[in-house]
Amino acid sequence: MTDTIRLLLADDQALIRGALAALLDLEPDLEVVAQVGRGDEVVDAARASRADVALLDVEMPGADGIQAAAQLRAAVPDCRSLIVTTFGRPGYLRRAMEAGASGFVVKDTPSSQLADAVRRVASGLRVVDPALAAESLASGASPLTVREAEVLEVAAEGGTISDIARRLHLSDGTVRNHLSSAIGKTGARNRSEAVSIATRQGWL
Repeated sequence: MTDTIRLLLADDQALIRGALAALLDLEPDLEVVAQVGRGDEVVDAARASRADVALLDVEMPGADGIQAAAQLRAAVPDCRSLIVTTFGRPGYLRRAMEAGASGFVVKDTPSSQLADAVRRVASGLRVVDPALAAESLASGASPLTVREAEVLEVAAEGGTISDIARRLHLSDGTVRNHLSSAIGKTGARNRSEAVSIATRQGWL
């Protein structure tokens, strides 16, 4: 069929990837032509398979799904991206749209709706989970600067102020200032709580 939509699946969990492939292959106009388990394999796989739509998980090794969507838009603009994730966080949705993703749905979406989302994305439309879209509008954009988010991401891995400063090539005082600002903006009591809040909102 000349109008078959060619799909690339990117998810680091092989079981979920296989289940998605099995469900989508049941649709007469959809064909899974490539599967990868790492975000940094997406662009090469899209080129090799000539995929029309890439279904991307958010959390993957190598590069996350949002980074992969941005890389696809730059390197393989004919391949549209649809984020399919367990993590329906407003911050993720906003970042995904800014990265150039054409759609964002959660993994518990019924298979018929997922297939329809794929078709709509392939036709050039944008598809967003309506409940998540409403929540994203209500919560607004991330209050964190790029540097504050970077400091929190490194802080999430543990270590002292000096450890974080070395990782980011900043002074100890600058790291303290960024952490203090991030704690204030998230309404947290300490840096671990700030990391937790920012992660839950999808700002990291």
